[in-house]
Amino acid sequence: MEYPVVILRFDPEKDAHPHYQEFIVDTAPHERVLDVLLKIKSEQDSTLGLRKSCGHGVCGSDAMLINGENRLACSTLVRDLKSNRIKVEPLPGASIVKDLIIDTDAFWTKYQEVMPYLVNDEAPPDRERLQRPEEHEMIEESTRCILCGACSHACPTSWANDSYLGPAALLKAYRFIFDSRDHADQERLRKVTSDHGIWKCYTAYNCVEACPKDIDITWHITRLKKASLGL
Repeated sequence: MEYPVVILRFDPEKDAHPHYQEFIVDTAPHERVLDVLLKIKSEQDSTLGLRKSCGHGVCGSDAMLINGENRLACSTLVRDLKSNRIKVEPLPGASIVKDLIIDTDAFWTKYQEVMPYLVNDEAPPDRERLQRPEEHEMIEESTRCILCGACSHACPTSWANDSYLGPAALLKAYRFIFDSRDHADQERLRKVTSDHGIWKCYTAYNCVEACPKDIDITWHITRLKKASLGL
């Protein structure tokens, strides 16, 4: 079948403003949006800019706005769009580097701010730091995050407040604050309760809808709010 594919294009070296360009692509309903974009890049316009790596929903690099929703291009099938027209735009709330590529520097700076690593000053064991199954269950869902940024770029607070840590960073903070092997929970809690942290979350649930791994991010942020009351 032939599908019209409309892509928001912008090359800051050539364009004064972003503009839409339409391509007609012969593709099958079972193919992915990523396949469609790669066909355009290889067969119609090699200048199309996009990010992609693993192509299997693990790296998170090809998150973009597809028919009005933040999705992974590699995990979105053409037939699931429920439309014969495919519209692809870069994730909202960030400056465009080129076409579907956005500037992610601010996203990663906020991620680093919550100390996204295990802190434990005890001598390392011979094999691994153990925890009970019920302790791991506390953090298991949060470990599924692939840092695609779809949640943070769907968040109204992030759109309006450049300093807000955002759902992805807060979820990563939860992952270590509630890890029984970590010793920096109080330090992280102080970071996420700052003026640009958890209390700027107004539970819009956009992050939950956008997450390609079905993580209930709002629930995790609520747990952070409850934990912060003990500071």
